[in-house]
Amino acid sequence: MIVYYSSASGNTHRFIKQLALPAIRLPIDPSKPTPRIDQPFVLICPTYADGNGKGAVPKSVIKALNDIRTRSLLAGVIATGNRNFGALFAQSGRVIADKCGVPILYRFELSGTPRDVQAVRQGLSQFWNHHGQSIS
Repeated sequence: MIVYYSSASGNTHRFIKQLALPAIRLPIDPSKPTPRIDQPFVLICPTYADGNGKGAVPKSVIKALNDIRTRSLLAGVIATGNRNFGALFAQSGRVIADKCGVPILYRFELSGTPRDVQAVRQGLSQFWNHHGQSIS
């Protein structure tokens, strides 16, 4: 399963729609309830940061991962961002991977390209097959 965050810009949401895989969207407003996640998942997370990388992970993602049960189900992270940020491109993935001890599976820019969609679908299929699950 995929869990993802997308801001009002909708870039990550457009990417998820192209994947056409089961997904749960985290709320834009962190004061809203976090959806219940009850199976292993890959998180797709955009990056929002200042020039020093501060604030890279959206507050709704932090809230979800602060729940120990949810965090225990996190299997990997796919990060997105804007290449204009140079070394901080997709920084949220590095932060989450380091803090949660999971691999960064892929990085893409903004809402991705058809090639990114294909690579993520194939990569997730291989990843979940290796972990004894399917992505349908």
